[in-house]
Amino acid sequence: MEYLKIIMTTVISAAVLFGIAKVSGHKQVAQLDFFDYISGITIGSIGAELATELESPWKPLTAMIVYGVIAVALRVLTTKQQKSRKYINGTPTIILDRGKLYRENMKKAKLDLSEFMLMCRQAGYFNLNDIQTAVYEYDGKLSVLPVSTRRPVNPADMNLSPPQETILAEVIMDGRILDENLKRMGLNTRWLQKRLDEQGYKSAGEVFLGLCGADHSLTLFRGE
Repeated sequence: MEYLKIIMTTVISAAVLFGIAKVSGHKQVAQLDFFDYISGITIGSIGAELATELESPWKPLTAMIVYGVIAVALRVLTTKQQKSRKYINGTPTIILDRGKLYRENMKKAKLDLSEFMLMCRQAGYFNLNDIQTAVYEYDGKLSVLPVSTRRPVNPADMNLSPPQETILAEVIMDGRILDENLKRMGLNTRWLQKRLDEQGYKSAGEVFLGLCGADHSLTLFRGE
């Protein structure tokens, strides 16, 4: 009987955690702000306690729900009230601008020179002279604006107008035809089979991945 209670509380804990995660959004760990990070750890800890709490499971369950409500409320507040973001999430901080390093801003951001240099190298800048402005974002990432003469050349600089690329749609995945994607592009299985025949495939089952472009070009990958 005790094991059955553990199973039930564990299922409830997993269900509540899943529900809170869905309501809170789909941020990645690297994109979490300070409160999201703390809330995630706390809710996870309470969830683990709920899974083994047999006497009064409603106590950790209530705490999880309250934390979830607070997290969602703050998310809504920062979305609706722009000024509140400054106090809840923090603000971006200029670290380097026009060859000048701002020591006080680095202190406020709790960022030392070695960490700053590391983040610059990770962004692909080994020479600070190539950077016009570096901004330390509130999520802990460094945004870099390169000096105009050091940035990569793009087609507009050469007066070129290449055609706009579009996202390729998956029409075959692991040998299975994705009918909805085909219909969305105005195509059907007859068209697909014809293209498969042209490329030497007897059926979609021989294809690991099939990608279709807006121009109806079909790229096929055979699983090895």
